[in-house]
Amino acid sequence: MSNSIHSDHSKEHSLDTDEPVNRIQTTGDGNEFVVIGNHKYYRHELMSAFGGTLNPGLSPRPVHQFANPAPLGLCAFALTTFVLSSYNARVGGITIPRAVLGLAAFYGGLVQFLAGVWEMAIGNTFGATALTSYGAFWLAYNALLVPAFGVEAAYEGSGQWATAVAFFLTGWAIFTFILTLLTLKSTVFFCALFSCLTLTFVLLAIGDFIGSVATTRAGGVVGIITAFLGFYNAYAGTATPTNSYFGAKVIPLPN
Repeated sequence: MSNSIHSDHSKEHSLDTDEPVNRIQTTGDGNEFVVIGNHKYYRHELMSAFGGTLNPGLSPRPVHQFANPAPLGLCAFALTTFVLSSYNARVGGITIPRAVLGLAAFYGGLVQFLAGVWEMAIGNTFGATALTSYGAFWLAYNALLVPAFGVEAAYEGSGQWATAVAFFLTGWAIFTFILTLLTLKSTVFFCALFSCLTLTFVLLAIGDFIGSVATTRAGGVVGIITAFLGFYNAYAGTATPTNSYFGAKVIPLPN
């Protein structure tokens, strides 16, 4: 699209109709316009699906010139997931998860939650939903294991603790699966992140339900893979030609 043509149109074009538009449509002689809602945009003005911004599909760019909060939230998620998953996989023979509690409260919990609130400010519904939810997950997980909350102590002697935690993990597996469905039109690494996270929750839940250490360890291994996918998507959101010699490869899924 030439600059002369671009100068004849504003960046955002309201349609003449007030009828709601339920799906993305294209228009123009060369399909150079994309209609989202009741507004029309040039294709090159839109953000495509990208894990580095937690953007799962075609959408307008944020109006506000804020920094991208997705890498912060992804790093908080990935680092905390890496530590807990290393414990679940029994790396180094460690079986006591207390070392992850500080991360779960302050980095994976608080910082990731705040990054999700930041996503709300820039209008990214998916990013806001994912980051605030997983930030809350880590805060809730922290509450399960911190003795002052008395959650684990309440189950002492009942034999119900593992099953209760399994239901907790099952709920998060269902939530994560729903988010995974929203990434099927995005990129390989973005979709892989949520797919692996879903599998991690499923394996950990099964491990607690049936009391299988092997299944829990498998969940830990998949969780470690999930953590590195989180780091990769965070890198994709921060690496630019001005700060890195190595960019992140974006592989779109078939649409």
